[in-house]
Amino acid sequence: MTEEVKQAEVAEVKATKVKGKKGKRVVTSGQVHIKATFNNTIISVSDKKGQVLSQSSAGANGFRGSKKGTAYAAQIAAEKAGEIAKKDHGLSSVDVYVKGIGLGRDSAIRAFSGLGIKIDSITDQTPIAHGGVRPKGERKP
Repeated sequence: MTEEVKQAEVAEVKATKVKGKKGKRVVTSGQVHIKATFNNTIISVSDKKGQVLSQSSAGANGFRGSKKGTAYAAQIAAEKAGEIAKKDHGLSSVDVYVKGIGLGRDSAIRAFSGLGIKIDSITDQTPIAHGGVRPKGERKP
């Protein structure tokens, strides 16, 4: 009996001395980057420096094929990324940066406000084509 008790005590001591991960960072304000294409929507939540806290996409949430490009899929992806950032890191306010012309632009932003995360600003970073540089002159004979 005494040997079993000693072994149990040794097991408890070993269990308490096991080193775990570092504590989660507490970030109250951050950034949300939404890339909305016709085929998918990718959402990254980061701190002000740009270090990613959580990320999600329509494809990572089980949507396949043409369903990945829908507004509903973007909403689910935004909810998942926002919940992780809010629960693990204490995120309360964000600046939103949107890139792309997909269907998930608005629904992803609405999903963040629905989680109770305050949206400070919304910036559109969609690249706009301007026709390129002036072509080189025609070759002379």
